[in-house]
Amino acid sequence: MGVPNIPLRIPSHAQKVCSLYKRALRCLESHTPDRPLMRYKAVLLRDRFERNRCEKDAVKATKYLLDGEKELFENAHHQPKVFAASAGEVLWNRYGVSPDSVLDYWHPLEKAQYPEYFARREQRKRQMEQWWEKTYGKPGQDEKSHH
Repeated sequence: MGVPNIPLRIPSHAQKVCSLYKRALRCLESHTPDRPLMRYKAVLLRDRFERNRCEKDAVKATKYLLDGEKELFENAHHQPKVFAASAGEVLWNRYGVSPDSVLDYWHPLEKAQYPEYFARREQRKRQMEQWWEKTYGKPGQDEKSHH
């Protein structure tokens, strides 16, 4: 498992430009709540990026990137739009996933509401037990053979 916030490799110039474009687009969304106006501004933003797309001079391309980063920093929204379920936000990992074994504790009247599902589930549980016994043997076999 990697250490968070430590880059594993240095991003290429193209990756940096793509990241800048995406962050600039998100900044634009934060500043422009009106959807049609936001789309118009997004097209203008894309045009600004496309104009310098084929720049062969690495010095100029790096200067454009640094100028873009500076402009993004200067125009940053005071309360940027966030996605609630993104990492670090309020909904991140809010709801745990219940294990399948919880269904074993349902009352028979609850199970009766979904007869096909529970019939198929019981069949699959039997198949899983058969596969387990075929692969690893019956539970407790090793303990009996060692005594």
